[in-house]
Amino acid sequence: MTTVEEIKELLAKNKKRLIKELHQSKELVILLKKATRKKLSEEEKEKVKAQLLDILKGIPAFAVFMLPGGALLLPLLIKLIPDILPSSFRED
Repeated sequence: MTTVEEIKELLAKNKKRLIKELHQSKELVILLKKATRKKLSEEEKEKVKAQLLDILKGIPAFAVFMLPGGALLLPLLIKLIPDILPSSFRED
């Protein structure tokens, strides 16, 4: 497999993950809007909690990526602390 093919495969795989994460975030917005009008069920509260944690987990990863050399450091950090990634990106 050539490098170009590997890059294309990784882009396709991560595109699906990003779409999945955006769909989950959209569901979070809907649940938060609903919470302003009426009480959420326990299942809905758990979904909100999980999605907010996923969003908050992305902040440290983004901060590390923005550091000088962060693009090299982030993969190492992910190997050491796999929970730093949102749930959509933890399949492998």
